[in-house]
Amino acid sequence: MPGFVLLLRERHDGDSAMRLGITVTKKIGNAVVRNRMKRRFRALARELLPAQGVEGADHVLIGREGGIERDFALLAQELEKALRKIQRQDPKAKVLLRRQEPRGEEAPHHAGFLPVQEHKSGDK
Repeated sequence: MPGFVLLLRERHDGDSAMRLGITVTKKIGNAVVRNRMKRRFRALARELLPAQGVEGADHVLIGREGGIERDFALLAQELEKALRKIQRQDPKAKVLLRRQEPRGEEAPHHAGFLPVQEHKSGDK
């Protein structure tokens, strides 16, 4: 079982920016554990989403139990695999990967999401 669930929602608002939302529930652990997991997810997103994410979509990573102990390289492989499955729209992927379409009136398109920015190696 992967260390996260990836949800993808295409916005269809003409903006090609990729955005990232991260959620880790109290069920996973205390605040220190949850924040550590969120930092790891942000690092993964900086590394992988600019090249492999879906333009004009919201990407949501939901932390799962066991994700905090998982090796960072393994998490990166799992995210790469999830993004490839979403790109191909593999029907089998819908078990843990959900591609969601917008439904009617919703919260403003910026609520709770961070824009994904490209990370250039060597810059700190």
